[in-house]
Order: sequence, then C-alpha cells, then structure tokens
Amino acid sequence: MNLPVRNLVVVLVAALLVAVSPGAVSASGDGASARSAPVTALQSRIAGDDKRTRFVVDVDSEVVFGVFTLADPYRVILDLPETVFRLAPEEGREGRGLVAAYRFGLIGPGKSRIVLDTNGPVKVDKAFVVAAVDDQPARIVVDLVATSREEFLAALALEPARPRVGRTAPSNGILEAVRPGAGPQAREIVVVIDPGHGGIDSGARSKNGTLEKDVVLAFSKQLRSALSAGGRFRVEMTRTDDVFVPLAERVAFARSREASLFISVHADSVAAGGVSGATVYTLSERASDAVAAALAEQENRSDVIAGVDLSGETDDVADILIDLVQRETKNYAVFFARTLVDKLKAHTGVVKNPHRSAGFKVLRAHDVPSVLLELGYLTNSDDEKHLTDSEWQQRIARSVAEAVSSYFGENHARAPF
Repeated sequence: MNLPVRNLVVVLVAALLVAVSPGAVSASGDGASARSAPVTALQSRIAGDDKRTRFVVDVDSEVVFGVFTLADPYRVILDLPETVFRLAPEEGREGRGLVAAYRFGLIGPGKSRIVLDTNGPVKVDKAFVVAAVDDQPARIVVDLVATSREEFLAALALEPARPRVGRTAPSNGILEAVRPGAGPQAREIVVVIDPGHGGIDSGARSKNGTLEKDVVLAFSKQLRSALSAGGRFRVEMTRTDDVFVPLAERVAFARSREASLFISVHADSVAAGGVSGATVYTLSERASDAVAAALAEQENRSDVIAGVDLSGETDDVADILIDLVQRETKNYAVFFARTLVDKLKAHTGVVKNPHRSAGFKVLRAHDVPSVLLELGYLTNSDDEKHLTDSEWQQRIARSVAEAVSSYFGENHARAPF
C-alpha cells in the first residue's frame, strides 16, 4: 500500500502582483500569522482541462497563504489565515480539469483551509495574489499542471518534513484502564464529549442542507449541560465551535485529560432514506457487519478530507502492555454501550442491532473506554426533524446522561467480564 506523501511549498504574497514558482520556496507550510480581522472569501471558480487547471478565489483583501500537496489520495492544500467563506453551499461539489472537487472551512484557531481533490499527481506551477483593481476584488490564484507520480516523488525528496500530529500520554506515563466504579474518591470522573467533524469537514448533509457538524455540536452542548447539572462529572469537549480537529488530536485530548469515558457524537447518512434510528458503536478490528465497516471507513476519512498529512502515522498497538490494557478498556466500552442502548430505547428509535462495532480511529485510546453515538440519519426526513429540534436534543441528552450515571453507579463498580 502506498503511504500518504506530502509535497510542501509556501507562497508569500505582498501588495503587488507576485508570481512565485513553488519549487523555489521552502518554509513551514502553515501559512502566515492570522490578521486582526478575518479574510472574507467571496466567490470561487475553476477553469482549464486535464493538462492545466486554474483555481481562483475572490477575497476582500490581499492575503498571505501557504500551498502544499498530499498524495494517496492526491490533494492540493491552501492554508489561509482565519477566513469567512461566503461561498454558496454547492460550490466545490463538482470540479473541472485536474480538480475533482474542493471544500473549505476552519482548520484551527485563526486558521482556515481549502482542500482541492485532484484526479492524479499535480504540480503547483504558480500560486499568487492579484491585487484589487477598480471594482474587481483581490484574487488568490493557483495554477496546477499534470505530472507523473515519479516526478511528484522526486520533488518530495527536496522538501522539508512537516511536523506530525502527536499523541498525548497520561501525565504519569502509566497505562491503566479506567474502571467504571472508581468513583470520585479514587479519581475525578472526567467525561469527554467529541462532536464529530467540524470546520472544513462538514460530515453528512441532508437534502435540505442540514450539516452533521452543526447538529452534533448543538447536541453535544445539550449533553454537556445534562452531565454537568448534577455536579458529579467534569465535562470536556474536543471542540466547542465550528473548527476542525484531527482524529489523533481528539484521542490525545481524551487521554491528556485522563478521561474516564469518551463519547463521540455523529449523525449518519445512507442512500436508503427509509433507514432511521440511533446506533452505538464500539471499537473492533473486525467490523460487526458491512454497514459498520462502511461507516468506519467513512468516518476515518475525516483527516483526509481536511488535508491532514498522515504519512508519519504509526500503529501504537504493537506494545503488548498497551494491547492488554486496550482489551480491558474495550470491555468497559462494550459495557457502557449496552447501558446506553437500553436508555436510548426508552426515549427514541434505534436501528436493528443497535450496538455495532468497527475500526473507528477516534475510539482507539488504549486506556479510555470510548463509544461512537450515531444519533440518527440526516437522509431520513423524520430523523432530520428530530436532530434539529432542541427539545428532542434535550430529551436524548438526558437519556445519555442517565446512561453515564448508571455506568459509573455503585451497582456497576465491577469489571464487566
């Protein structure tokens, strides 16, 4: 299998029209520091063919931006300071020439990103900004030309390595599965809520334009309120606004907080609009069914969608001690999943066989019991009505909070083997 590779180039643009050859510049690739006020992207367009393609974004002011490429799959990444995208929702769904499609959004505090999916290896021939003239706004321009994989890899060898996303271990360096009955006397009960997707990664979309990233963030805030109400839990969230968080950072966030439980919140979509109801997933290297396998593959593409460089990823489960701890952690996760399913059934519809499993990257914390909750299907009109209704969100959030309380209750203070 070919590993993802990256080809980095940065473009520094001043007030005048500047054209820079990407191969002549090297820097960190993270773009320039954010301005005091966000840039506004007004419109985008593509022109060209399968030999040469130009991508243009109209902006309200000139901007410093970074450009680099990734392969497997092939992408061109434009890193910008914080940008407000006033682009039509349908922009980017269809490409032209060398560009198959593109997407845009926040990638982190003060940083935005545009990701161009390309139909094969490309070279950034030119990248520059055209200054505003009369009634014409400033424009970001990126010219792409087709190239071979061999030429791409040759150029890659000349570029500096990009920093990798790290994983954070517990502060004491000791791996220990979090026992559900540990209680506040033994340690603080920290519950991490993970609203899926965000920023440049919108997740599923309904035919009415409802976005998964918005639905799950709203629900997660309701769940935070429900869990915090009793004062028993300290609740943390991997994101509290519309920003992208890489999968590895979500896992690292839970581990660095020494979380006792991790709940990743999502909303699904399928071609068959009649499918509805909630599902709870736990981690398993072998998927419980084809639907679970397909969903895991889809969710695991989140980093690819956002243009994250995965070429340095390693499998942490090689260590036998880590493997043993993870087995115990999985058992606790399964125990909570069953409790959660029981609570959900009393308050909302669930799918057939509502507890399923697959290889979700976001559930791979070795020492934090983790589940992925699919609230429903945005492709189902009834589910969409529920998912966007605040009263429904509050009711289901309370049922999830009840499941968490039961999981950590006195009667569950034993290992679920």
